[in-house]
Amino acid sequence: MADDAQIVVVDAPERKRFEVSVDGEHAGSLVYRLRPGLIDLVHTEVDERFEGRGLGGRLARFALEQARAAGLEVLPSCPFVKEWIKRHPDFEDLVPAGYGDSSDL
Repeated sequence: MADDAQIVVVDAPERKRFEVSVDGEHAGSLVYRLRPGLIDLVHTEVDERFEGRGLGGRLARFALEQARAAGLEVLPSCPFVKEWIKRHPDFEDLVPAGYGDSSDL
């Protein structure tokens, strides 16, 4: 992926996922389930041709920023997202207090 590649992350609610593209080519997605007041981030997948370039992190950040803007709590069911939140504690406040215990994040 070139340094000047155009990376775009969008919400595709009709497919219930956030999607990332590189130069117009689909590169990965983060599947979610919406409930009243809550978004469950279920599964992150990046095409192996695009792995190792931070696209999963971009998906996670975008999803969490969207959740915050919408006033939603976040269930990080996806192991990747759960680990990403651990490394970016400024998003821990989105996870409900009753979600597991403190070692869960």
